[in-house]
Amino acid sequence: MTLIKSVSGFRGTIGGKPGDNLTPLDVVKFTSAFATVLLEEYSNPVVIIGRDGRISGQMVQGLVIHTLSAMGINTIDLGLSTTPTVEYMVLKLTAQGGIILTASHNERHWNALKMLNQHGEIISIKYGQRILEIAKKESFEYAQVNRLGKLSSYDDAISDHIQGILKLDIIDTNKIKERSFKVVVDCINSTGGLAFRPLLEALGVDYCFINDVIDGNFKRNPEPLSNNLSELSTKVTEVNADLGIAVDPDVDRLVLIDEKGKPFGEEYTIVSCVDYVLSRIKGNTVSNLSTTRAVRDITKEYGGKHYDCPVGEFFVVDKMKQVNAVIGGEGSGGVIYPKLHYGRDALVGAALFLSLLASRAQTVSELKNSYPIYFMCKEKVHLSSNEEIESALVLIKEKYGKYHPILTDGVKIDFEESWAHIRKSNTEPIIRIYTEAKSQNEADLLAKKIRTQLKN
Repeated sequence: MTLIKSVSGFRGTIGGKPGDNLTPLDVVKFTSAFATVLLEEYSNPVVIIGRDGRISGQMVQGLVIHTLSAMGINTIDLGLSTTPTVEYMVLKLTAQGGIILTASHNERHWNALKMLNQHGEIISIKYGQRILEIAKKESFEYAQVNRLGKLSSYDDAISDHIQGILKLDIIDTNKIKERSFKVVVDCINSTGGLAFRPLLEALGVDYCFINDVIDGNFKRNPEPLSNNLSELSTKVTEVNADLGIAVDPDVDRLVLIDEKGKPFGEEYTIVSCVDYVLSRIKGNTVSNLSTTRAVRDITKEYGGKHYDCPVGEFFVVDKMKQVNAVIGGEGSGGVIYPKLHYGRDALVGAALFLSLLASRAQTVSELKNSYPIYFMCKEKVHLSSNEEIESALVLIKEKYGKYHPILTDGVKIDFEESWAHIRKSNTEPIIRIYTEAKSQNEADLLAKKIRTQLKN
């Protein structure tokens, strides 16, 4: 059982002992600490709350809302929602913060508190460290009975979010409708269906869903990687669809399947969206160190400049603001389009992709073949302690020192025709190894080599 405190929030397994897992006591403590920081900055803060479809969602939601009330903070409950919807609504409702109850791609026995600032963005490292400090000392004070926070609900959040997407000049609703696309969506037994149904209907897209019962009993591994999407691939070919869409439980990652039932590749979600946006708006792009080089290549073709950053939504957003990027994201299927909001958003990603597909008069497979093709291998290494993880990273840094590795997030080694990124995960107690090369065999061999070095 595990409890992880990081820039991605407070994430853990449900059940077990406090301090080792995400138990009710831990939820109350971290929520109280977040409330304390808000009260230091604002006199009457309001916090937006939303959750994905996890089994533990209602239980955690109740703890969070009532803890905020006990701290004297008013809350607006969106109920079942998506991460990008909560981010969007913090801005729209001019709240001072938000908490999303989701463990994203983790299995069903996990949950988490993703905390947002007044801009609807993942909190900064400094902000997170302050929360951790307060939580450790338990230096919070609850409100007197006449100052308890009030709870209200808001039922139109997903509708508002969809309308925000449709109002974007770059989304070509008419061309999408003209193409009469047929799409299959794998909702992973969470809130994807709640959001994609109104979006696809507004865009005139024919659709069918799989795994759309919202009960948190994920029918597949919730991480939308190609090897977890066999049911979606089969359904796409079975119904003769133009495209398959897969999301994770909180709908901030978008992964695509082509009309032949073959993976488009989660890395190429951001590649295609960058292609479309830069074809309409000139500018810079940002992606994290674990993202395919194809983003850099496409950006260069359009005369823009591409920037790398550490893995994590906060880092991507921070870099995007620094360089005034017109689009950014992560190779895990995360698209950030700042004209809507600064957060990974599978819904705006899907709208951008459908606009691209409509404008090119190509199939999804033909579109993929038009891009610079790289092959990636993604591995994990489980080590027994943080000390072992840190020691392993030092070993890799020293072993590949002559290549002048980038050390802003683990160790990134750029070779002439390939690269490797070795880093500690923000969301699991593991080391991630990402490699990319001109062939799958080369990428696999490089990952295997580094994995062996870490294990030894």
